[in-house]
Amino acid sequence: MALFDVYPLYDVEPVKAKGLYVYDKYKKKYLDLYGGHAVISIGHGHPTYKKALRQQLNRIGFYSNAIQNPLQHQLADEIIAQSCCENYQLFLCSTGAEANENALKLASFETGKSRVIAFKNAFHGRTSATVAATDNPNINAPLNAQHQVSFLEFNDLESLEATLKKGDVCAVIFEAIQGVGGLDEPTESFVVEMEKLCEKYGACLIADEVQSGFGRTGTFFAYQKYPIRPHVISMAKGMGNGFPIGGVLVRPDIKARYGMLGTTFGGNHLACRASLAVLEVLKKSQLQPHAKDMGDYFVENAKKIDEVKKIKGRGLMLGLEFDHEVGEIRKKLIYDHHIFTGGSSNKNLLRILPPLTIEKKHFDVFFDALKKCLT
Repeated sequence: MALFDVYPLYDVEPVKAKGLYVYDKYKKKYLDLYGGHAVISIGHGHPTYKKALRQQLNRIGFYSNAIQNPLQHQLADEIIAQSCCENYQLFLCSTGAEANENALKLASFETGKSRVIAFKNAFHGRTSATVAATDNPNINAPLNAQHQVSFLEFNDLESLEATLKKGDVCAVIFEAIQGVGGLDEPTESFVVEMEKLCEKYGACLIADEVQSGFGRTGTFFAYQKYPIRPHVISMAKGMGNGFPIGGVLVRPDIKARYGMLGTTFGGNHLACRASLAVLEVLKKSQLQPHAKDMGDYFVENAKKIDEVKKIKGRGLMLGLEFDHEVGEIRKKLIYDHHIFTGGSSNKNLLRILPPLTIEKKHFDVFFDALKKCLT
């Protein structure tokens, strides 16, 4: 049976992975500076992670949310402790799209409204409401057009207030650093005023931290660069280091009721144990401040390359922008130098999303290879 062909694929078949490296079927070693879309947060095959999953699998791997699962409470407590999002409530699911779908649904329940404000170049997922709030017509089917979404520019307060004034907006959803869109960021003054306008006009503010959360940017969540308190925070990717898990943190003024949200696989025993292992390593290895330090080292070296026109991002959510498309550079990096990197909707941007365990020596290898690719 043929696979449904919706992905362009590099001719690489990884069969093993450890730390910052993956190995293909020919035993070639590749430096992973992309982490499978920012998923690998504590490195491939981390011993703490593997031990935790093995032990949990020997106890119980899965049961539905119809029973008590103390691991969910442990996970909630540890997320709150490390993120400092005091008094928030946790709902667990399985993916980032599911997290954002539930965040938008919560906002609509809470406000009784249906319009969403998102931002140009946003990416929030591929499910019904999330893909409608994603600024890419190529992945929106006619079915998704039923959702009412207004796309605005970052930092355009006038348009934001004018849209909120209409009175039908349930949520403003934003990425503090856009991922697929190319690592653009709003200004602090805009974000602060955006929160005030949401409160003024009765809309929920949703921080999409699916890609940027769990310490990647040097703060636990990227939005924490700003003095705001979103109604809902979505998360996934680095949360499980490869095990499918997502979640939303919900501000305490939003009240839960039975049947409001639901999930089959979300918050299962193995998923919770995987995320707890990630949090344990983040804390013990101080990976959050390490991400900031490694980001600073990356920027310092990137500034030495004349062809780089702009350095974008924070911590280990980084991008290098050129005055030409980077597709050929990415091919040279992967096939000639055995280094994984990422692209974005900005075709001139090379995206770097490595495991947070990366060291200076790994970036040294990358910059040496990049210089060769540019000559």
